[in-house]
Amino acid sequence: MRIAIIGSGGREHALAYQLSKSNKITKIYCIPGNAGTENISININLNLDNFKNLYDYLNKENIELVIVGPEKPLVDGIVDFLESKGIKVFGPRKNLAKLEGSKIFTKKICEKFKIPTAKFKICKSKETAFKFLYSTKFPLVIKADVLAAGKGVYICHMINEAKNAISEIFDGKFGKAEQILIEEFLDGDEMSFFIISDGENYKTFNTAQDHKRVGEGDTGKNTGGMGAYSPSSLINIDLENKILKNIIDPTLRAIKEMGDSYVGFLYAGLMIKNNEPYLIEYNVRMGDPECQTILPLIDNDFFEIINACCNSKLAEQDIKWKNKKSMCIVLCSKGYPDKYNKNIEIKNLREFKSSENNFIFHAGTESSGNKILATGGRVINFVNISDSFSSSRKEIIKQINNLNWQEGFYRTDIGHKVIDG
Repeated sequence: MRIAIIGSGGREHALAYQLSKSNKITKIYCIPGNAGTENISININLNLDNFKNLYDYLNKENIELVIVGPEKPLVDGIVDFLESKGIKVFGPRKNLAKLEGSKIFTKKICEKFKIPTAKFKICKSKETAFKFLYSTKFPLVIKADVLAAGKGVYICHMINEAKNAISEIFDGKFGKAEQILIEEFLDGDEMSFFIISDGENYKTFNTAQDHKRVGEGDTGKNTGGMGAYSPSSLINIDLENKILKNIIDPTLRAIKEMGDSYVGFLYAGLMIKNNEPYLIEYNVRMGDPECQTILPLIDNDFFEIINACCNSKLAEQDIKWKNKKSMCIVLCSKGYPDKYNKNIEIKNLREFKSSENNFIFHAGTESSGNKILATGGRVINFVNISDSFSSSRKEIIKQINNLNWQEGFYRTDIGHKVIDG
C-alpha cells in the first residue's frame, strides 16, 4: 500500500520510521517532511492549506491512506475533505478536532458529562477578564482558545502577570481571540495518556511524561516540548481504570451523542493528584515529543494497527509493547522558544543513524545539497530505549555530545523526577 504522512516534525519522522518497518507498505510520502524523512520516504513540498492541490497529488500517485500528524490540518478539516474524495484518513474529522482547537468546547463537554477538570471561567473581553481577576484566587491559569503550538498557556501568580497574559491573547499574539479561559491552578503531576480509536472501539496506547518548560528544573517559558519519557512512572491499574471510567469513556459518550465517531489518536493531558486524574486538555493527535518516545516501544506491525482503525477492525488487533523504558531529549536552536538563528549547518548529522536502541528523529531540519540545515526551534530528537531511564539519559547525552553543532541547547535533566528524585 502507498501511504502519505502529513507534517514535517519529529513526530512525523517517528511515524514514518515505524511505518517503514512494515512489509505491507510499498511507498511512503511525507508532505512536506524534513531532512530525516527523506531517507525513508519521498518528501513532497505542498501547501497544506490547499486541500484541492493536495488531493490532486494524492490521487495522481494512487495513495490509499493518509495519516495526519499535526493538529492544524485536522482542525481545518482535512479529514472531511479527503474522505469526501474517497481517500482513507487516520485522524478525527473537523467537528471533533475542536477538542483541541477550542479549549472552551472541551470544557463544556467536561461540565455536561461531569468529567473531572479544573474550575473555569469563560471571558469574552479583556475588560471582563480583568474584572474577574479581582474576585478569584491565585495562582491561576489563563489559556488562549485557539491553537498555539503549546505556548498559549500562562500560569500566573500575581495579578499583573495575569493582566499581561490576557492582553497578549486578546491583542492577537496567537491569532484572533474572541474569548479566553481562566482556570483554577491544579497542583500535582502531569501525565500524557493516549488511546487509539477506530470509531467503535478503542485501546490504550501507552503513557508518557512531557517536559514543557524550556529550563532545567521545569523552569522558564512553555515550549512545544523539551523531552519526554515513557511509560509514565505515575501509571498504575487503579489510576488507569479511573482515567478510562471518569475521563475517556464519558468523552466518547459525548462524541456519540453528537452523532459522530472518533478515529485516530486521542491524547489526554492530565494532572494527577493523590492518584486521582483531572483533565487539563485534549489533543487530537499524538504528542510531540511523546510520539517519538512511545513508538519505538511498539513490538508489532504499527501499520496493521493504523489500517485496522481505518477499517473499524481495531478490536482484532493485539498491541504489544517492549518491556523497556524510553526517553527522548530534544535538541533546540539557541534562543528557542523566542527568536533563534535559522539555516545553520549541522555538520556531521548525516553520520547519525537509528539503530536497535538509539533513534534520531529530525524536526526543524532541511537538506541543502549535501548539507543539513537547522531551520526550526526544535531541531533533533534523540531517543533511547533501555532497561532504565537513567541509562537512556546517559546514552542520549553521549550521542548529543558527539554532534558537531554549537548553535544548539538541550535540557540535561529530562526525567529528573524518576531519576534524580
